[in-house]
Amino acid sequence: MAVTPIHSPLKRETARSLKSGDPVSLSGTVVTARDQVHKYLASGRTPPMDLRGIVIYHCGPVVIKDGDTWRITAAGPTTSIREEPYEAEVISRFGPGAIMGKGGMGPVTRAALEANGCVYLHVPGGAAQYLAKCITRVEAVHLLEFGQPEAMWVLTVRDLPALVTMDAHGTSFHEALAKESLQRLNQLLGRETP
Repeated sequence: MAVTPIHSPLKRETARSLKSGDPVSLSGTVVTARDQVHKYLASGRTPPMDLRGIVIYHCGPVVIKDGDTWRITAAGPTTSIREEPYEAEVISRFGPGAIMGKGGMGPVTRAALEANGCVYLHVPGGAAQYLAKCITRVEAVHLLEFGQPEAMWVLTVRDLPALVTMDAHGTSFHEALAKESLQRLNQLLGRETP
């Protein structure tokens, strides 16, 4: 399957053209946001930068300061379902182009993705150092008072590999896989699938 190059900030038509199962290569601007940033944004606070079209990455990077500059040494994804209580609000209010992390998200986020022309990009865990090599520059850091892993890091990335697993049309690879797994398990156990 061909890899689709995409650039953040993403245009709505680009996000809507992507389908669950599409492999992508991401370049451009990415911001990290974990629990503290999501709580902050969902509580009605104003983000420190315009998030329209930007890819929000569920990531607490390992960061080293070299003189006056920051360098990311590891940038593995955080389990995204942790942000389910906040994500729909963040998507609806701030209009990111994609949410990126690992493991997918729930039905409330899926509905927000569909309503707002946004997609979810899955990045595999266990590749933190490889993913850090895709980060070419730390542009800025906001909300550092939350601590380094919880701050909002503004990153420039090049050719970061990801897989669209929740698209802007309501399709979730994660949900389909769970249903298929349950069906297979029930077949093995000789039970009917509800």
